[in-house]
Amino acid sequence: MSDGSDNVFQPARRRPVTLRDVAETAGVSVATASKALNDQGRMTVETRTRIRSVALQLGFRPNGLAQSLLRRRSFTVGLLTNDTYGRFSLPVMAGVSEALLDNGVSVFLCNVEDDPRLGQMHVDAMLEKRVDGIIASGKRLDRHLPVDLSNLGIPVIYAFTNPDPDTNAIAFVSDDAGGARLAVEHFVALGRQRIVHVTGPETFEVVHQRAGAYRAVLAEQGMAPPRVLMGAWSEGWGHQAVAKLFDAPGEKPDAVFCGNDQIARGVVDALRERGLRVPDDVGVVGFDNWEIVAAATRPPLTTVDMNLTALGREAGLTLLSLVDGKPVEPGIRKLPCRLVVRQSCGRPPGD
Repeated sequence: MSDGSDNVFQPARRRPVTLRDVAETAGVSVATASKALNDQGRMTVETRTRIRSVALQLGFRPNGLAQSLLRRRSFTVGLLTNDTYGRFSLPVMAGVSEALLDNGVSVFLCNVEDDPRLGQMHVDAMLEKRVDGIIASGKRLDRHLPVDLSNLGIPVIYAFTNPDPDTNAIAFVSDDAGGARLAVEHFVALGRQRIVHVTGPETFEVVHQRAGAYRAVLAEQGMAPPRVLMGAWSEGWGHQAVAKLFDAPGEKPDAVFCGNDQIARGVVDALRERGLRVPDDVGVVGFDNWEIVAAATRPPLTTVDMNLTALGREAGLTLLSLVDGKPVEPGIRKLPCRLVVRQSCGRPPGD
């Protein structure tokens, strides 16, 4: 008596396309096909292109383990960060992934928080997996990761964090002073005369870099003495700063350059509550271009973008160069920021 299993449809399993299939279809030897797909050996451009085209048409997928053994690479890269919130590490990781995935390299993220023991565990695990290299990223430029990444025997790149002192390292950071200069010079081009700077805590290195650039532009333009207010990285501090500025006697600001977008949003809300129009009465510029804040501010916020995705992409490509044995000059590279102009501060005449 039949149990009915004979009537169950069993789809035919498709045999994986092999390197031999590619070679036979292209009319070359297996060795030639392998060299063409691995960008090795001497052959004409036409032959290499034809073999790769055949592999693509057949849906050939190279064996990852075999490639790793052949090239003595794992085609994986570790990304270490202590940015638990992900505000800065996620855009950096997006850029790293964009650069590496196009080259067949996988990226995995490990959060070390601020725990040296956890950091060392993750580094040990990465070394056991034989990662080709490590990219270290952080939540602030002046806070080192709680783990020693020197002398690991594999390439290490620092992205949006400074390397440990006395290391012959390669690092990519945003040019915060340059970004601040963009913001203040934009106010100057708009004809603003009384520009103040409301920023974060004095314990942050970037606070002093941005404030220094702000003061420098005002001095170059012969404008009113600078005024810098330092506080928390919060909307609440933005509210408080407006009260300090507008309840005090004397001339009021016609422009406020803020140390981050949260402060700027608090400033905009507080100005509106006082019946002041943004940007007609007071222009406001933020820093970070945090879309969820900048786009939702009313009016939408003009702000400095640190180009973290591009920074991550540069870090990823540089790591690939190191893995391939290419020489890269050590040192800290400062990548430029850009100003994203929205309604809280318009464009200069004729711009």
